[in-house]
Amino acid sequence: RLGFIIRPPHQLLLRPAYTIHRLRTMAVSSSWELPLVAVCQVTSTPDKEQNFKTCAELIREAARLGACLAFLPEAFDFIARDPEETQRLSEPLGGNLLEEYTQLARECGLWLSLGGFHERGQDWEQTQKIYNCHVILNNKGSVVATYRKTHLCDVEIPGQGPMRESNSTIPGPKYWSGIGLAICYDMRFPELSLALVQAGAEILTYPSAFGSVTGPAHWEVLLRARAIETQCYVVAAAQCGRHHEKRASYGHSMVVDPWGTVVARCSEGPGLCLARIDLNYLQQLRKQLPVFQHRSNRFSIHPVCVCGYTHTTVGTD
Repeated sequence: RLGFIIRPPHQLLLRPAYTIHRLRTMAVSSSWELPLVAVCQVTSTPDKEQNFKTCAELIREAARLGACLAFLPEAFDFIARDPEETQRLSEPLGGNLLEEYTQLARECGLWLSLGGFHERGQDWEQTQKIYNCHVILNNKGSVVATYRKTHLCDVEIPGQGPMRESNSTIPGPKYWSGIGLAICYDMRFPELSLALVQAGAEILTYPSAFGSVTGPAHWEVLLRARAIETQCYVVAAAQCGRHHEKRASYGHSMVVDPWGTVVARCSEGPGLCLARIDLNYLQQLRKQLPVFQHRSNRFSIHPVCVCGYTHTTVGTD
């Protein structure tokens, strides 16, 4: 169940200044080896109790292996059969399920990225819809960051079945910080990742439940593109396998470095992979290839008619 780790020449070390949250309190696993991050892959079902047991087992295994932070995928709490079941199974952030994860974080001394919690917000009584909420817990069990998914997945892919996330979910507010939190479908919108890195992010997270048709075509290439264009590490915990008779997910949880190399990947089925993240290497790469210094916001668009077709050319002012 343990995914492999690829170690490129720069050796993927995570220093104590782990800046996904600009916090510097994560423990070092030994005097000579800096902390690991663990990326968990699960197959959620409508059974919330069993889902928690599965996730807790992986989190405890991550702690035993010396990780300082474990990433869970989108919908780690459950994947329902329909919007009505989603609404029935959802909870507020102060509910029983988050309390269990709070206790687990304390027990393991581990930070947790809870990749997509079906949250009943303060407007639940009025809207009867939820938020897809990415929650970060520190190793004391406190909520230190939340992000409510901005881009809802309303698509129809042949062979994969329709997805209408907006039937049961409200998009979160359109603002971002330097925390580096996103969720699944957000990865298709590079403006989000660029906004995050401009706010100071060095690690981007995309907990996901990618479909079995879009997954083979788009999953890895999108994650690598986000890593390359932002020169960030990208961590993507994923759902895998068949959740129930109506839905299946692609899996292939991974970590991508700022050069675009996949440095860790989960094998098939539930399990986890580990990676070390070298922020010194990230800063060195940004100095050698300073794309953000070269980025221009002064483009002008000029329509041009060629052979009866209208084309556009791009120039700078």
